Amino acid sequence: MANKKGNRANVMDRWYGRDKDGYRHQKPRAPFVDVPQYTFGQLYITPFTHAFTADDMGRTGYTPIERNLTPTGIHVLDAYLQALHRGHSDIADFCDRYNARTSDLDGLIFLLTGMTNQDFRNRWILHTADLLLRYTDMTVEEVARRSGAGTRTNLYFIYERDLNTSPTSRRNALRKPGECGRYKIVEQK
Repeated sequence: MANKKGNRANVMDRWYGRDKDGYRHQKPRAPFVDVPQYTFGQLYITPFTHAFTADDMGRTGYTPIERNLTPTGIHVLDAYLQALHRGHSDIADFCDRYNARTSDLDGLIFLLTGMTNQDFRNRWILHTADLLLRYTDMTVEEVARRSGAGTRTNLYFIYERDLNTSPTSRRNALRKPGECGRYKIVEQK
């Protein structure tokens, strides 16, 4: 009888993808075999809408930044990039709106960028948070919300995991004198 239970557990572990330690692990993806069609930089949409400028006459002010909100022309991918840009990083919620599976979006991101969707999304969150910490006086809570991390705690854990630092320490390391206010966000109504 114990043998049946042992065999059943082994079958269940194999069925649900669990290793001997009882945790579920995904198989690592093989490296991308072709040159990705898009780099992260080609797809990234800056959170800023205006840049501080000065002309030859000494006049200063903010001028609009030209941003391409549809960099690929692929409707669903551009919508996903815009969702990330607005700080909405919930993949399941996005896929529900398109009646798609998260694995569909994961495959699309991998095929076009050579990155897993999780790596792509984490890189987006970190890059946005870095820009906001460096160029604005937003609180860490505001940066977390706007970057897609959600909460201050989530942002803290992302920085600790990926960069071994805190958001406040990162702000101090990134910011140079006179950089705060170089860019700003004007929300559209």
